[in-house]
Amino acid sequence: MGNEHAGPQTKGVKVEQLARIDLGAEIEGLAGRELRMRLVTIEPGGVFGPVHDHKGRPGLVYILQGTITDHRDGVATDYGPGLGWPEDRNTLHWLENRGSVPAVEISVDIVSLP
Repeated sequence: MGNEHAGPQTKGVKVEQLARIDLGAEIEGLAGRELRMRLVTIEPGGVFGPVHDHKGRPGLVYILQGTITDHRDGVATDYGPGLGWPEDRNTLHWLENRGSVPAVEISVDIVSLP
């Protein structure tokens, strides 16, 4: 992937871990994986990048405040409060806040334990 496809680097982003569950203790076959919930704030002009995928770490995003622009497949889609999107193995994207107020999302995903 060349630099023109990498998207901008992360800036103006705050991530707060809200909760986590060790899935190995809950579901057979999921040792080494956790379900986590995070509160992500992207300041005006902020970027959650560079381009990244979600292979092996599916998730869901829900917007609480502001508008987040999701860049994927050459298309920029705006999501405002009450909307969200899935992040599956086919997701390749980066996010930005083009607005004038902080954009706040809840992100829930399954990841490998640190």
